[in-house]
Amino acid sequence: MSWAPTVSLSWMWGLGFFYSMHIVWIQGWTGFWVFALANACGLGLFGVVLGSRRRDPETLFGRIGPRFVSLFLLCQAGAVAITLFSLGTYFWPLLFPGADASTRLALTGLVVALACIIGHANTLRRLSFLHIGYLFIAAAAIAIAWATMPPTPVSAVAVDTPATLSVWTFLLPTLVGFALGPWGDLQQWQRAIEIRRSGSSAVVAYVGGALIFLGLLVANAVLSRSAGLHILVGTDGAIGAQSSVAARFAAEGVGVGLIALAVWAAIAAISTIDSFYCAARWYLSSLLAKSMHPALAFVPLAAATSPLWLLGVAIAAAVTMSGMGLSQTAYIMPYATLLVGATACLLAECILRPVRFDSVACYLFGVAAGLVFFIGYREGIPFLVPLSTVIALVGAVMPIRSMLGERSALLPARAAEMAAKAIDRGDTGGETSADGPAHAVSPGAMATANSNTTPAYGFDGQWFVMQVTPTYDDTNSVGNVYFANYVRWVGKARELFFNACMPNFDLGTTRYLVLTKSFEHDFRREIAEFEPVTIRVRIARHNRKFVTLGHEILSDRHGLLGRGEQALMFVDRESFKPLDIPGDIIRGFLPFWPSNRPESTVPSVQDGSRMAG
Repeated sequence: MSWAPTVSLSWMWGLGFFYSMHIVWIQGWTGFWVFALANACGLGLFGVVLGSRRRDPETLFGRIGPRFVSLFLLCQAGAVAITLFSLGTYFWPLLFPGADASTRLALTGLVVALACIIGHANTLRRLSFLHIGYLFIAAAAIAIAWATMPPTPVSAVAVDTPATLSVWTFLLPTLVGFALGPWGDLQQWQRAIEIRRSGSSAVVAYVGGALIFLGLLVANAVLSRSAGLHILVGTDGAIGAQSSVAARFAAEGVGVGLIALAVWAAIAAISTIDSFYCAARWYLSSLLAKSMHPALAFVPLAAATSPLWLLGVAIAAAVTMSGMGLSQTAYIMPYATLLVGATACLLAECILRPVRFDSVACYLFGVAAGLVFFIGYREGIPFLVPLSTVIALVGAVMPIRSMLGERSALLPARAAEMAAKAIDRGDTGGETSADGPAHAVSPGAMATANSNTTPAYGFDGQWFVMQVTPTYDDTNSVGNVYFANYVRWVGKARELFFNACMPNFDLGTTRYLVLTKSFEHDFRREIAEFEPVTIRVRIARHNRKFVTLGHEILSDRHGLLGRGEQALMFVDRESFKPLDIPGDIIRGFLPFWPSNRPESTVPSVQDGSRMAG
């Protein structure tokens, strides 16, 4: 249960804190319970599913993390933006009505800076202990605020909820949006993984966290009902009661209750932003550490993995939201429209282990759904609000059907993987399959029309492939090809690869030199003369300074003969000082830069069976 407080507080943010105060007035207790239970149940089910012994959250996230980058980053930026927008719209103006706008902006900036300091200085494990303390302080602040609530005068304003804001209009968007919400939240994924690593139960942590979260929502709703109604109207014409508690305390001037409310609001905001900082840093570091994108040769890794740029995006979004003046309800609807398709596909991938999803279709349907929602919400057409969520779900149907259909494709993929492993063992003998007689698997030597010893070479996907035929001149005293020839052939393939990528490279005028930093080769098998050999070279990985080439040597008869790597470095031709990867190298190698897709990193048995260009 030590993880439950951080689970609950990280899921509160500005939406849970202020929307619970709003919904209990606009939709009554029925609407509140729909909102609160959908939220709490979605959070608890996330932990129950990932807490299953059959699922390892770390393995799952390792597969989906690089594939749903846009979803994870949009959800994080949205959480922070809505929190900052809510503070600036529903809290500071009511607590400090005479303060200048710049002062209220400075207060928000102070909360952000403090949260970032805490997130930067602590790991998630230490943050979870801090959140236990936060929770006790929050509980005390809520109790003080409730105990010191001024008597509520009879309100002359009756809530006349329009049809577009009714419980039934928002039922489907609420259920779908909040049930799927935790799956797109980096903070919850990081917690689920860390809970498993620590040996604790994700089920206990998330069910406990969901109950605490539900209790906090109920406490805010009770405070709001005790405070009385205070209505704000957005530029979209929507009414909102998010500021009811703040307005009631502010009407009495500065007092203990107002201070307690400010403490509780600050805890809700800080626990959101420090969790965001910790989760974004963790995700970006793991994501970009494995990235082969050439832009990282120019951007310092520390800058690329810093959460501050994503925080800047969230702040810019919050400023834009404040400038537009729409209600909070309008800004939370992307979670029930735009992001629904991608989140549904992510959930399907976690449960069904599919191959891929159509992100373009998901987001296009999401955009259409968001526009339908906005039209219905703004023009008072109630049925368009739930219809928008249906449209978003339809956008997920085609990708999910595609994913389910491609499950059958896993069998050939696994067969290819087993064949690749057989080559790695040197086992290329015939095998009997259910579909036909025994046959020999080709390890990937290119067919060539030439019968002489002239090398055939060219590109086959990301591989540069060269074929040679050894002669007696290449063998040693016992009739095997001399080991040094393998190194020489790899070097020849590398030079041809380099020449194909950079045909205009001139050693006489170049500003830099390309040097071999290291060379490794693992010998597997021997061959004799006149056995065709295929040498394959490709870019395996890189950082700012070095490019690593991977190579394989294959025989039509014996399979894998050996594989290895070589690291290239770049130095100034005058001073011999190491350089970052030169720009023309990146431009020349870019078409053959390694992909991050898992299927591109597994050598295919058929890679060399096609004729190279």
